[in-house]
Amino acid sequence: MLVAAAVAFGVAAVSVTCWFIVQGKLYDQLNTDLTRSGMRGPGQNQQVQIALLNCTTSPQDDNNNFVRNAYAQVVTEKGKVCVQDNSTGVVKVTQADKNEIKKGDASQAYFRNGTDTDGNPVRVMTRFVAPTTNTASGAPGPNVGLLVAVPLKSTQDTLNELALILLLVSGIGVVGAGAAGLAVARAGLRPVDKLTEAVEHVARTEDLAIRIPVDKDSDDEVARLSRSFNSMTTSLANSRELQQQLIADAGHELRTPLTSLRTNVELLTRSEETGRPIPPADRKALLASVKAQMTELASLIGDLQELSRSEGQRGERVQIVSLQDTVEAALRRARLRGPELTITADVQPWYVQSEPSALERAVVNILDNAVKFSPEGGTIEVQLTRGVLTVRDHGPGIPEDEIPHVFDRFWRSPSARALPGSGLGLSIVARTVQQAGGEVTLSRAPGGGTVATVRLPGAPTPPPEGSASQ
Repeated sequence: MLVAAAVAFGVAAVSVTCWFIVQGKLYDQLNTDLTRSGMRGPGQNQQVQIALLNCTTSPQDDNNNFVRNAYAQVVTEKGKVCVQDNSTGVVKVTQADKNEIKKGDASQAYFRNGTDTDGNPVRVMTRFVAPTTNTASGAPGPNVGLLVAVPLKSTQDTLNELALILLLVSGIGVVGAGAAGLAVARAGLRPVDKLTEAVEHVARTEDLAIRIPVDKDSDDEVARLSRSFNSMTTSLANSRELQQQLIADAGHELRTPLTSLRTNVELLTRSEETGRPIPPADRKALLASVKAQMTELASLIGDLQELSRSEGQRGERVQIVSLQDTVEAALRRARLRGPELTITADVQPWYVQSEPSALERAVVNILDNAVKFSPEGGTIEVQLTRGVLTVRDHGPGIPEDEIPHVFDRFWRSPSARALPGSGLGLSIVARTVQQAGGEVTLSRAPGGGTVATVRLPGAPTPPPEGSASQ
């Protein structure tokens, strides 16, 4: 409709302009014909006098005659009319004609549209000829002009036919433009219809496997929208798959401690119900096992909550953090968990942009792994230099075939299944380091053991507390 309206406006403007131009040209031609008619040449004053006195003689000269099938009449400034013999009829005289004759300017002619006494349309030229004189006294009389006219019917018929042709052509053009615009709009919006159908299908069935075919060479808005939709559904499908995998893995990991916890609680309950007390040593072991399982459950739930937090929640808490202070705080916790170990540290100042609590948790997880796999009385070496944190233990090390899986969720080495842990610690480390713009790797250390390496980009050093801002 917009295309048709725009074309209609343009065609109407061109058609109206064309009609007026043709009308002007036709009127100019009539004006030229009228100008060539009339009384000219020597003796025209005498001819006017004769015409006014007799109103029977047709004024003419040797050079020009009145045009055939024309109206010709002599008019005074008072409005007196003398119609010539060869005149087709009588033209109605207006006040404008009398004013033009009264001005007495023979160099100009006045053109207008008018009617004859029968109401027929005519094109009129009024031109001053000469002042009259009284034949008896010789005194000057009123100004006399010549009024010549030709019929306008043929010209108006031509203009009417032109208007009808322009109207028909314009109508056809507008209808054609509307049809073409509709076809173009439907062709252009066909991909949008497919996209709408795909969105409705996803909303109705939650099927994220649907894809919209897009020409690889196309780069218009609809193609970019289709590619964005395909990317969105792919991301949603991957997110759903990861969510389902996380739920399945979490259920599997929760099943073991819950089963053990349920068994121990049932033993304690049955002992109370049957009245047969459990030996003190066994009861103490059962309570210790219950406590350990509850601790493991709490740790697992905390790790799951950490992994389930959205990127937006993390972004709100990101700030400039001193990595040196974070590592020193984690070292204090590691020394409490492994008092029998020797932990050496060489940490230098370095600032990073991260969430403080998440960063500390990641460093603690790395140190916990080192403490867990270090032999009794072993040594852990920690070093922080220019944003590179290395933690090296002297434990059994990681087999080469297991290194690609160490950062997977819930993955645990077969040799470490008996040790406490949820299998999420290194996954949280990898996610936290990646969000801070860094990278983390684990590798076998020369001479045995494992080296964890964390590289974090630096951030601007914050001003000292209490200093005046510049």
